[in-house]
Amino acid sequence: MSLFDLTGKLAVVTGARRGIGRAMARALAEAGADIIGVSAQLEESGSDVEKDVTAAGRSFEAVRCDFADSGAVRALSADLAGRERPVDILVNNAGTIRRTPAAHHRDADWDLVLQVNLSAQFTLTRAIGAGMMTRGHGKIIFTASLLSFQGGITVPGYTASKHGITGLTKALSNEWAAHGVNVNAIAPGYIATDNTQALQDDPVRSASILDRIPAARWGRADDLAGATVFLASDAAAYIHGTVLPVDGGWLGR
Repeated sequence: MSLFDLTGKLAVVTGARRGIGRAMARALAEAGADIIGVSAQLEESGSDVEKDVTAAGRSFEAVRCDFADSGAVRALSADLAGRERPVDILVNNAGTIRRTPAAHHRDADWDLVLQVNLSAQFTLTRAIGAGMMTRGHGKIIFTASLLSFQGGITVPGYTASKHGITGLTKALSNEWAAHGVNVNAIAPGYIATDNTQALQDDPVRSASILDRIPAARWGRADDLAGATVFLASDAAAYIHGTVLPVDGGWLGR
């Protein structure tokens, strides 16, 4: 099990306040990593994710950053890249979604989703990844989506951004693998979180989604824990540029 031991590692998890990000941070902490949690509304102290991490015996630092603000993202990137203790694991999980039919999808919604879900991810990864290459090791994990493979309905900006994450994962891995940096992504299936609440509340859509999932249930945020620890660990040392679905069998249907 030492292959999965993250003791002594420092992990940055964006979108860590709740849902999938919180579950990822908790899993990494339980595997031994100290955590810097980043989120737009993250409490300075006493957050649920901080309680999870400290309960696992690891240190936690809360950093508030609005990924819709490109200037704030650049400042965060410079801060994290310039610290004395380097970042060993970067989990790019921050994201947002806007649901409107494509013919009525506002430019503002498109720009917001692309900024938060793709441009900010690149800015942060470029800064932290450069240091990882210099040191000769590091793990970068993006949160992709089933809509990295499919088109979705009424979410054109989100779909474009998640296709972009898949391409970015492969592009960075092509350049950075030889420098000891693993760049991969996890594609969650239909996970019961705030982001999918509208789908869960729609009896027709929810029933059609469940009918296609071989596992016969919506996913839980904790279903992402194992994949996160795996890709952050030495067990995944020879895995580069992969998008790992955790989807209850959706894509195989």
